[in-house]
Amino acid sequence: MTRIARLDSRALVRVSGPDARPFLHNLLTQDVETLADGDLRFGALLSPPGRLLFDLFLWGEAGAVTLDVAADRREALMQRLAMYRLRAQVTVEADERPVFAAWGGDLPEGFVADPRARALGGRRLGGDPLTDAGEDDWQAHRLAVGVPDPAADAPSDRMYPIEADFDLLNGIDFQKGCFVGQETTSRMKRRGSIKTRMLPLAFEGPAPAFGAEVLNGELRAGEVLGGRDGAAMALLRLDRLEGALTVDGRPVEVRRPGWMPA
Repeated sequence: MTRIARLDSRALVRVSGPDARPFLHNLLTQDVETLADGDLRFGALLSPPGRLLFDLFLWGEAGAVTLDVAADRREALMQRLAMYRLRAQVTVEADERPVFAAWGGDLPEGFVADPRARALGGRRLGGDPLTDAGEDDWQAHRLAVGVPDPAADAPSDRMYPIEADFDLLNGIDFQKGCFVGQETTSRMKRRGSIKTRMLPLAFEGPAPAFGAEVLNGELRAGEVLGGRDGAAMALLRLDRLEGALTVDGRPVEVRRPGWMPA
């Protein structure tokens, strides 16, 4: 049965004008110039050193690109885009339409498949679809699929997009050419120097505190990020996943998602 939830944790920024697509194409990790009306893509805006500032969805619309970003980061994103605007003929403004997610069955009319992973379902901008679930239900589904949400799981600017699995979730176009932070991102991918990734953990009881240490024996294997009863995301060292893992003395298990290569 398909479930639908309104995502009040998300907000929209509309970028319009004759230079909207080339302007965003030169900034974001995703190809924007080929974004057609009705298309939905996943991407990010990085800092110049290549760390993750904003994870976002890009909606192609007539004469504009609408960015779906964490609601508490919308104003900061608008300020960052204004800083880069210079002479570009673009208008950056808040868009007050709501964001919806649907999952668990066939996508209802008006929803577009989530570009990160098929099992996530789909998303929709605006309208008034009948909802039968809350945002907490959506977050539980996302964790079950094992897809990170950096804005919810790791609200900081110290993570690289590849650590948040953007390269595996269609969030980086490595063929498009330059974008802010591209040099570091491409070098990490090219050299295979990926030592840590966000992965889901399963355990009994409530989620450990944010930042709680994950141990493999006596060796540090990573840290817990956001979570809920029974499940959480963690930033883990890939060379220390084998063996018995614990957090605060409790056993935890890494659940490698089906969309992630072995």
